[in-house]
Amino acid sequence: MQVSFHLRKDKINKEGKVPVRMLISANGFKIFKGVSGVNCFEKHWDSRNERIKTPRKTEEYNFCIEYNKKLDEMEGDVKKLFRYILLNEIISTKEFITEKLKSGLESVSLTNEFFPSFEEFIEKGKNIKTDGTLRRYKTALNFYKDFGEYEDYPLRFDTITVDFFEKFRDYAFEHKNTLNNYFSKLISVLKTFMNWSYDRGYHENLDFRKFKAPEQEIEVIYLTMEELMQLFNHKFDSQRLEHVKDTYCFGCFTGLRFSDIKQLRVSNVFEDHLKLNIKKTKTIDHKIPLNNFAKELLEKYRDTIYEPIPSISAEKFNKYIKECCEKAKINTPTSITRYIGKKRLDKTVPKYELITSHTARKTFVTNSLVLGMKEMVVRNITGHKKEESFRRYVKIAEDLKRSEMDNTWDKVNMKK
Repeated sequence: MQVSFHLRKDKINKEGKVPVRMLISANGFKIFKGVSGVNCFEKHWDSRNERIKTPRKTEEYNFCIEYNKKLDEMEGDVKKLFRYILLNEIISTKEFITEKLKSGLESVSLTNEFFPSFEEFIEKGKNIKTDGTLRRYKTALNFYKDFGEYEDYPLRFDTITVDFFEKFRDYAFEHKNTLNNYFSKLISVLKTFMNWSYDRGYHENLDFRKFKAPEQEIEVIYLTMEELMQLFNHKFDSQRLEHVKDTYCFGCFTGLRFSDIKQLRVSNVFEDHLKLNIKKTKTIDHKIPLNNFAKELLEKYRDTIYEPIPSISAEKFNKYIKECCEKAKINTPTSITRYIGKKRLDKTVPKYELITSHTARKTFVTNSLVLGMKEMVVRNITGHKKEESFRRYVKIAEDLKRSEMDNTWDKVNMKK
């Protein structure tokens, strides 16, 4: 691959000046590109060094310094492109090089490739991101790699374009049957990484900021107060299930995330409240009041090896809590709707199949509001930051209150 400059003598202007043209030779093809705004008299052209000579003192200044600087920069950019092609094992074609010259070479990076940089992104986040977030990043990275291999799409900083987004979307929906909300998370992780790498000067490609993949609102799955008491009062022969049931119910009575319950220690427990550092939001000394149900569970495990509350891995927990709810006959038919692209998927299953560690916190919020706890107090206990996510629970509570009104006061006969 070579780059050179010469005068295009067939294009002399009225002043007698000749425009300079760049020639790129590679793999048996040639690409010509005019150097915009750069021209000179033929006598000022140094054909050996391919640069404009300094004029004599008696001659008018010919902008040789400015023009030669532009030629140096163009040559440097093209050589950088050549090295980029070699380092990334790209088959150089006339179309590829022409497109790069047309779109600009700002996105070309010699030292920072996409996948190694993503690994660095994950590594740099180890001390500031939660374990769950890092796991999501790694899962997303594997998804991007699978896409690149399946579609034979070269993933580089410069190829994260609108064309990439459309191909990636089609792959996710058509080949992987990815739900819209998970696709939204994949795009969110990608945009976070691309912003991170842009801030470090790894690339100049900002096409990713055009990507739009909004999440769709889904049903809030929770246990009604009746169902919660049904589960809480159920006695299991299996210690394993009894422990899982108690841990889940503790989340329903406190609003704690499963990750915070797992890190709960005896030192976090006081007579009428808990005080701990919240893992996800990094809130320090967060105070949670204890109701009688939560106190009963803490008392149950006092002075045991499970104090303050039993804990197991999230994967096993989500499997066992479904078993608990099935045995406790929490089997109300529950319908959910999901989308894969524009394809709608409706499914009705017994409620126990939908119960996970995340539904405990939803159960606490919804039932607290139904019982009349003030919104501000509930949000203070749970630490909800986003107004829009909390409003979903408020709407559910209001709908339930309306339903209760319809079934009670509105059935009273007003006639005398």
